[in-house]
Amino acid sequence: MAGPVVAAAVILPKDFHHAKLNDSKQLTKKEREILKVEIETAALAYAIAEVSHEIVDKINILHASFLAMHQALAKLAIQPELILVDGNRFNPYQFIPYECVVKGDGKYFSIAAASILAKCFRDELMGKLGKHFPHYGWHENVGYATIKHRKAIFEHGFSPLHRLSFRVKPLIEVAE
Repeated sequence: MAGPVVAAAVILPKDFHHAKLNDSKQLTKKEREILKVEIETAALAYAIAEVSHEIVDKINILHASFLAMHQALAKLAIQPELILVDGNRFNPYQFIPYECVVKGDGKYFSIAAASILAKCFRDELMGKLGKHFPHYGWHENVGYATIKHRKAIFEHGFSPLHRLSFRVKPLIEVAE
């Protein structure tokens, strides 16, 4: 509900293997932070990009996600031979072949690695932004639509960093 959308691109060595590397949502914050360092050390190349909440509101979250993915790919020091995308949709990037993989972060190390880098980056960013808007609880909910976050919006209104195009259950229901 708040903050930028973040994407990462990671190129790992062909023989890369890690027993704990998996979907970032299945890992604890501590596990993600440890893996982040390991990924950054092992990766042949990686990049992270963010697209602002204003752009999300203008072009929608799906297109903003594609834009962030393209920006991350453009920042890579090495051009990938194949782009593996977590999900079922993607806008082609240059002339590089791509595959969409549903639940790909549980199937491919490179997708899981990108997921972890993006989540760690965004969580840290939302924690920093949350210091300016402490009543929304971003240090805990990182901008997601938790009950506490929705109650804070009902009580304090939207911050300048909220995605106004996101309408999660009418806020009046939260106050009841």
